[in-house]
Amino acid sequence: MPRKIIKRKKARGLLYHKKRLILVFSLALFSLVALLFLPPKDKQNTDCANSLSCISNLTGNYTDSNSGEFEGRIVNGPPIAAKPYKVATNQVLGDATGDSKRIYVDLSKQRLYAFENNNLIHEFPVSTGKYGTTPTGDFRIWIKLRYTRMKGGSKELGTYYDLPNVPYTMYFYNEAIPKYRGYGIHGAYWHNNFGQPMSHGCINMREADVAKIYEWAHPPSTNSVTHATKESPGTLITIYGVAPKN
Repeated sequence: MPRKIIKRKKARGLLYHKKRLILVFSLALFSLVALLFLPPKDKQNTDCANSLSCISNLTGNYTDSNSGEFEGRIVNGPPIAAKPYKVATNQVLGDATGDSKRIYVDLSKQRLYAFENNNLIHEFPVSTGKYGTTPTGDFRIWIKLRYTRMKGGSKELGTYYDLPNVPYTMYFYNEAIPKYRGYGIHGAYWHNNFGQPMSHGCINMREADVAKIYEWAHPPSTNSVTHATKESPGTLITIYGVAPKN
């Protein structure tokens, strides 16, 4: 075989290997960038009940900025409570963990039931997910906020909301629904359609109703923000059923 042909074949072989090395290097570099900048696997391809609480402000404090927006309407948050928060006095003696208490939410009936020692203590209408699905399963309250701000939805779809001073918020979670997803039970002052799905995944309640659940549920409330602990875990919440379509 002539030397020129051999040299050409060697040159082509070297060029082929060079291109292969560049391709492998590029793929490795892309994988490294993805690992560094993409969110953890459990945070990819998931949504939040509300984007602000996923999770940025957990102070529980009332804010002076009390004007908000819900589906294109201007809404005003509730006035700050005239009296300091009153600690509940109906906690069961000897029940430090609060496991004698249980909250059930029936999505089909849009009702919340609060049981203590198998006795029905409270029953209220709620509004669960309309623009986003309320998760089902067993959960625990992990934090209670006297007030918080919630924000999310889409202006293009007409579902945008920016709501200051949302009262009596109890965020819950489990292994499948981590804390950053922002699901909770809370008061809703921007609508009065309780008994029908209205939320982006949270459980909406009348302020007077949710105040009773907030004071009754564990962990016992002491200040504007209360965290559950190992010694005082949050009350168990069981959500079941299928929400009606409206």
